[in-house]
Amino acid sequence: MPQSKQNPQANKIPIKNRLARLHEIIFEADTPAGKWFDLLLILSILLSVFVVMLDSVASVRARYGSLIYTIEWFFTLLFTIEYVLRLLSVGRPLKYALSFFGIVDLLAIIPTYLSLIFPGTEYFLVIRILRILRVFRILKLVQYLNEANLLLEALRTSFKKITVFIFTVLTLVIIFGAIIYVLEGEENGFTSIPRSSYWAIVTLTTVGYGDISPKTNLGQALAAVIMILGYGIIAVPTGIVTAELIKNPKNKISTQACPECSAEGHDPDAVFCKFCGMKL
Repeated sequence: MPQSKQNPQANKIPIKNRLARLHEIIFEADTPAGKWFDLLLILSILLSVFVVMLDSVASVRARYGSLIYTIEWFFTLLFTIEYVLRLLSVGRPLKYALSFFGIVDLLAIIPTYLSLIFPGTEYFLVIRILRILRVFRILKLVQYLNEANLLLEALRTSFKKITVFIFTVLTLVIIFGAIIYVLEGEENGFTSIPRSSYWAIVTLTTVGYGDISPKTNLGQALAAVIMILGYGIIAVPTGIVTAELIKNPKNKISTQACPECSAEGHDPDAVFCKFCGMKL
């Protein structure tokens, strides 16, 4: 009897199903397995950040340095495997890699590897705390996801206005710095226009470190004007973002993640991804 040739399509279907199941567990929290995965992930993130914080304490590092080093590498390898699985389980790995969470996931593992070349960079692992944002999806707090999306959209749409505002403030800072440099001079601590501009930034933002302060009457009068102006300037970006928030209507969203591009924020009754058109 001749042997029947194996159908290559028959092998692809189980692989596709396994990847779909993997995506459902890793990216979504609609199933018990997905929820447990994310809960364990959150716990691992919190523990890894706690270990990094302990490593910064000299007395703890001196006593348990080797143990902390081992634990840090354990979590790094764990998150590296998780990151690779996320890339494998989406149809467009590059799309996920360039997304907000994709970049955060990558930054959560890079510092440990960089520490092999640049000692001390492992302390940047605290960026892993950003991954805790996934807790909103895990606990089904979709209203918080919606609010976060609205805020990000408002910041995105007001970016040009805020950019113009920042350039205006920088212009004022340089002008005020030059004026106070002429009024006060080097004898009062204003040794250059850049240093005077630093004072103008500190004064305009109403921070007031006090490391440099004007001594002449004209300099103090200018400082008073800058401080009063600072209160008005602080309110401008807040008003810009608030106006954009009012423009955007609040719509309910689901916790569904697209299996192709890993995008979230879909409507509860959505059948297709609104970003790439893939069926959810």
